[in-house]
Amino acid sequence: MEEMIHEIKSWIYEAGEVIKKSFQADDLVVDTKSGRTDLVTNLDKATQDFLTERIMNFDPNAKILGEENGKDHLEDFSGRVFIIDPIDGTMNFVLEHENFCIMVAVYEEGVGKLGFVYDVMKDEFLWGGRNIGVYCNDKKINPPKDIALSEGLVGLNHVMYQKDSWHVQKMGEVALGVRMTGCAGYELISLAMGRRAAYISRLAPWDYAAGGVLIEELGLRMSNINGEPLKLAGRELFVAATPKAYENIMEIKN
Repeated sequence: MEEMIHEIKSWIYEAGEVIKKSFQADDLVVDTKSGRTDLVTNLDKATQDFLTERIMNFDPNAKILGEENGKDHLEDFSGRVFIIDPIDGTMNFVLEHENFCIMVAVYEEGVGKLGFVYDVMKDEFLWGGRNIGVYCNDKKINPPKDIALSEGLVGLNHVMYQKDSWHVQKMGEVALGVRMTGCAGYELISLAMGRRAAYISRLAPWDYAAGGVLIEELGLRMSNINGEPLKLAGRELFVAATPKAYENIMEIKN
């Protein structure tokens, strides 16, 4: 386990350095997927290829679930599965040059074991997993305070807020404020570090797998909007929060 953690951290740091250097070059190719706001770049694809190559060299029997390059569906979660989001927050990466993350999760027999979420530009790296705790860079962190929704900020998906899906505008009114960063990794780091009471969005497995391992190890709650376990397939209405804020959200959304 220690060897795997060391290896994964080194791969992610290496990928992060390549991404930082890309801002000085003029060879970024931006394309769209499902629509004009769903961006993908050549660096998203190259980063996933890089991580996939490192994973397969380390464990040739591993399976890969990733956002890009046709690896976005996996039927069988037996054995060891690596779940990759090469650049989470691609819109932010392209337009802001910040507020994006590299994320890798390790699942074994369908259970999340390790999570790695790296905010590249802030150099804030949360990693850890089941029964080993959660670390920010190299310092072990304590579970955040169990605050109610009314005592903290809530991260929200902007489309859900505009349409008031599941009464999220009411949730925003109850909270001390609403934040919309467009990056699940950033939000889940913020939740783990006690900077959010909750985060609600519409996410794919690679958006929440790594951060989910970390927040659950810290005693936070995570599910779909109906309180059911996440399926690791397709996009789902995702809720993560402190235990108290989670109960507040489940009461309001009805």
